[in-house]
Amino acid sequence: MDALLIVNEEKKKCLKNLSNESGVIAALAIDQRGSLKKMLAQAAGKPSNETDIVEFKKLISSELTPYASAILLDPEYGLPAADKRAANAGLLIAYEKTGYDTTEPGRMPDLLADWSALKLKEAGADAVKFMLYYDVDEPEEINRKKQAFVERVGAESAAAGLPFFLELMSYDAKIADTKSKEYAAVKPHKVNAMIKEFAKDRYLVDVLKVEVPVNMAYVAGY
Repeated sequence: MDALLIVNEEKKKCLKNLSNESGVIAALAIDQRGSLKKMLAQAAGKPSNETDIVEFKKLISSELTPYASAILLDPEYGLPAADKRAANAGLLIAYEKTGYDTTEPGRMPDLLADWSALKLKEAGADAVKFMLYYDVDEPEEINRKKQAFVERVGAESAAAGLPFFLELMSYDAKIADTKSKEYAAVKPHKVNAMIKEFAKDRYLVDVLKVEVPVNMAYVAGY
């Protein structure tokens, strides 16, 4: 059998694992790390530790996956929660480091150094998820690097026979507040343009996870 056909069949099986009976991917996302630690610490009134976040994810997984088609977790704290998911729930695993590089312009992404798409598959993943911050209006030099980064993740996921889920997060390098009226005016352009870019075949993206291209707080009549 042709190798490409085998990979495509593998991907179809994985996507089926992630979908409900209607073919809809209704996934529960709990791959948060830094932000979740802060929330747990605030709720407890004391600094959180690794045990707190692991136990929280395990609880969420066991209680809510019976109502979801899949769960999205991270390999740093979430793998014990994967073992607690309902039998009907597929597993997506995040491949990116939490946050982004603040030492240089462009919100450059990075991967978890001790993981690979193949290792995520061996950990039980039905798909690789990667999140990218992207400003279509930043200098071409920055966006070329991000595009090449996504190409590599797509190729690696395909080689492992896993679907590639790309989560796109828009921003404007010159507008700090993405909830502002100023950003709301440019958001449709930002979101639509980056979807158009990463829907290209070269990135090998199987599922795009995208934002609503408007801020509803500034929609008349809402």
